[in-house]
Amino acid sequence: MSVTVNGIDELKKLAGSDLGTSEWIEVTQERINTFADATGDHQWIHVDPERAAEGPFGAPIAHGYLTLSLFILLFTELLDVQGVTTKVNYGLNKVRFPSPVKVGSRIRLVGKLAEVEEVPGGVQITVDGTIEIEGGTKPAAVLQSLSRFYA
Repeated sequence: MSVTVNGIDELKKLAGSDLGTSEWIEVTQERINTFADATGDHQWIHVDPERAAEGPFGAPIAHGYLTLSLFILLFTELLDVQGVTTKVNYGLNKVRFPSPVKVGSRIRLVGKLAEVEEVPGGVQITVDGTIEIEGGTKPAAVLQSLSRFYA
């Protein structure tokens, strides 16, 4: 379920709020292969299902950076900021990949709007995110993302 705010003033009021949980999405072999093609990272653990089945995880796994890149897709389900002219990713403070995402797994994002601080022309938000694996005991990723919204 998405939280919608209109403008920077409403966004500021959400500081410290839990943003909820996104829907589950499946990480398919096709998505992994497409990411490998886009990045040039064709390591067998990701793109060779037969060899990966014999590897340490028993199946192909998603690239850590693929899992990280899905943060934006999942985050757009949690927060919709309207009434601003520009939205940009500003970076990351922390990222960890505690557990691999096996092909066919489903993941979702749990997010918290940790901080909203003023920057020239707008605000910067800090989001604490956890990308969970359905049925998993450890998350796929734990991160702190920075975005800027300009009036």
